[in-house]
Amino acid sequence: MTNQATTETNTLIDDFIQLYQALNKDNLHLLSQVYDDSISFTDPMHQIKGLESLTQYFAKLYKNVKHIQFEIKEVQQDANQAALFWQMEYSHPKLNKGGLIRVDGMSQLKFNDKIYFHRDYFDLGQMLYEHLPCMGGLIRMLKDRAAK
Repeated sequence: MTNQATTETNTLIDDFIQLYQALNKDNLHLLSQVYDDSISFTDPMHQIKGLESLTQYFAKLYKNVKHIQFEIKEVQQDANQAALFWQMEYSHPKLNKGGLIRVDGMSQLKFNDKIYFHRDYFDLGQMLYEHLPCMGGLIRMLKDRAAK
């Protein structure tokens, strides 16, 4: 890997991090700065193909989010892939009585000039289920029983 390739890789990953730290429902058009038009995106809830579909997916996710912030804990990368370990903090009026929710996760990215593969790994219970009014109590009870 040449120094130029290293610099381009670092710039893309830095741009990705900056984008996610500023991303909201009003600037989703910025996704095209880091993602390839044929992006393959997977998380525990969905599998998305294409930049237009990804933008629509994020528009639905961000529609009612009152606050969202990503803290990048660690980045491991080489010439054509990276792993980012992060903590997301967000609030949604229908979850956790509108209070802050923290979720630990990891993103696997593959790229050339732009990112063409993005897979997120996180605990969907930590992000969503545990904070639903009826289901949250049941999940906490099940976790308590499993721990005994």
